Amino acid sequence: MRAHFALRFLTTVLLVQSVFWAGSSSLTATEAATLRLVAYNMKHGRGMDNRVDLHRIASVLRKLKPDMVALQEVDHSCTRSGKVHQAALLGNLLGMHHSFGKFMDFQGGQYGLAVLSRFPVQKSTRHQLAPGAEPRCALEVTVRPISSGPLLSFVSIHNDWTRESFRTAQVSDLIAGLRERTHPIILAGDFNAEPGADSLVKLKNSGFLFLPKTKDPRTFPSPAPRLEIDHFMARGFPFDRPPLAVVHDEKIASDHRPIVIDIPLPE
Repeated sequence: MRAHFALRFLTTVLLVQSVFWAGSSSLTATEAATLRLVAYNMKHGRGMDNRVDLHRIASVLRKLKPDMVALQEVDHSCTRSGKVHQAALLGNLLGMHHSFGKFMDFQGGQYGLAVLSRFPVQKSTRHQLAPGAEPRCALEVTVRPISSGPLLSFVSIHNDWTRESFRTAQVSDLIAGLRERTHPIILAGDFNAEPGADSLVKLKNSGFLFLPKTKDPRTFPSPAPRLEIDHFMARGFPFDRPPLAVVHDEKIASDHRPIVIDIPLPE
C-alpha cells in the first residue's frame, strides 16, 4: 500500500512539474504552429468597480490561454496598487516569464508596461520614445517560439493619449529602434489611435500590417466601448490571409477590453 501511495505521489509531482515547465520551453516544429497573443491595458488592475484586483486580471488572462501578453498601465511597487511588482505577480500566477519597462517613477515605485511570455525571453529591450503628456517607452521582448524556428519580437505599445502629433513622433522613434530587426515583429497594445490615424499610417508605410478584428472592434471604455484604440500590427509574416483579432467581452476588470489573436508561426 505504501509503495502504491508513493508511486501515485511521484506521478502527481511529475505531472505538476510537466505542466509548470510547459510554460518555460519552445515548441517543436511538429507542435501547433500558431501563437496566441493578448494585448490588455489593465489600468494597474483597477476595475470599473474601483477595486485593484490582480487575481481578477490573472483570471481574465487565464481564460484566454495566451502564449504571450502585452500589458499596459502596469505598476511596480506603487502605493496605489499595494506596493506590488505587478508583472512579476501576474507571471507567477500564470506560470509565465515576465519583463517590465518603466515609463517613469511614480508613488514610490515605477509605472510602465510589461510582457508575459510562456517562452524563455532571449532579450528584453526598452525603447525610449518621444515625450508626450507623460514619458513613454515601448517594451520589446525577443523569444524563439519554435525550437528550430526564427526569433520573434513581441512589442508592448502604449502611446500618448492626448495628441496625434505626440503619437506620430513616438511611432517614428519605434520604427528607428526596430529598423535593424530582420526577424518577424508583432506590435500589440494601446496605440490610443483609431484606424486611419497618422501614427498607424506611418507604421503601415514602414512595413507593418494592421491586423483587423472580427465583429465589433471597439475596446474602450470597457462597459460600452466607443473607440477602437487597441491593436495588433505585424511585420515579417508571410500571411496568405491576415489573421483576425477578437475583442474579449470583459467589462469590469479594467477600463479597456483585452484583444486576442491566433497568428500562424513562420518556420
